[in-house]
Amino acid sequence: MNTAAQTGANIGTDTDLLELTASLVDMPSVSFEEAPFVDWIQSELEGQSHLEVTRVGDNLVARTSLGKSQRLLLAGHTDTVPVNNNAKARIEGDILWGLGSTDMKGGLAVFLELARRVSDPVVDLTYVFYAREEISREHSGLSELIEARRDLLDCDAAILGEPTVAAIEAGCQGTLRFEVTLAGKAAHTARPWMGRNAIHRMASVLETLESYEARKPVLDGCEYREAVQAVNITGGTAGNVVPASSVLAVHHRYAPDRTPEEAEAWFRDLLAPCLEDGDTIEVIDGSPACPPSLSHPLLRRLMTENDLEMRAKLGWTDVAQFAEIGIPATNFGPGDPTIAHTRDEHCERWTLDSAYAALYNLVTTDG
Repeated sequence: MNTAAQTGANIGTDTDLLELTASLVDMPSVSFEEAPFVDWIQSELEGQSHLEVTRVGDNLVARTSLGKSQRLLLAGHTDTVPVNNNAKARIEGDILWGLGSTDMKGGLAVFLELARRVSDPVVDLTYVFYAREEISREHSGLSELIEARRDLLDCDAAILGEPTVAAIEAGCQGTLRFEVTLAGKAAHTARPWMGRNAIHRMASVLETLESYEARKPVLDGCEYREAVQAVNITGGTAGNVVPASSVLAVHHRYAPDRTPEEAEAWFRDLLAPCLEDGDTIEVIDGSPACPPSLSHPLLRRLMTENDLEMRAKLGWTDVAQFAEIGIPATNFGPGDPTIAHTRDEHCERWTLDSAYAALYNLVTTDG
């Protein structure tokens, strides 16, 4: 943790960020049910004379317009996963327990306090509070903003407040989901030699995936670890019929030094020895990767001036959507991503104070 967080002082606010986060946790905002929570955020930000507030559906954008030479965007999603007997906030010492405390109402609390506290930043600021991140991308509030009001997102760099334990988690890996279908020939199980078992054929595919050794490219000092996993298998029509087809679902996470097309080509080459005429590989879904982007001056300052730990983001986050529209972005926020979405989700005070101090320093101090 940085020195500001260690001392608990000199972080640019006298607000108890743990208490503020607890108040946000107590406002329900499960995906598709964020509107009342967004109403509250809107009322808070519209009371700040230095901000221009625009609402698009259940997405909220607040911007300063001070004529600064650079603009930094701070973004976070307002929704949570469904309740798991953890709807209400509970503070025990310096730890807050409750739904969304780490993913990502802690990050929202940091951004809200910055929006209320910093009226004359050294860079123009855009705060984006967007809906429906925790479900499929087709419902994404950020995608909705990009489609409807791309102009509101114009900036030089972006910071996504996803939980990172107040470290830099650079970029993100891309994802591809495949369906691998192998053909067989139906027959009665009493006479299997008259057919060909498509499920049995899948053994070679599974063995290939099991023996895969993770590729670990290093980009901007961050090591990414690729992965390819079988996640579901189906096949067969009846208990006495040799299966004529079998379908395997595979999830591939690839590093940001590959395009989606390159990652798909690699996967097809990997399984080519297992396939025959009539077999197919179909791309079901995918999201692009995001490069680390730490060469951007604002993002570099965030890291170096606060002596922050840096590592690769191995999952996927919306920094990739910013990268798609040409905006350098990184992940940085309070809370531990490894406990996100769990019943025991919680957020520690020091991560809130550390994240706030680093961002406050970035937006109030000339580089």
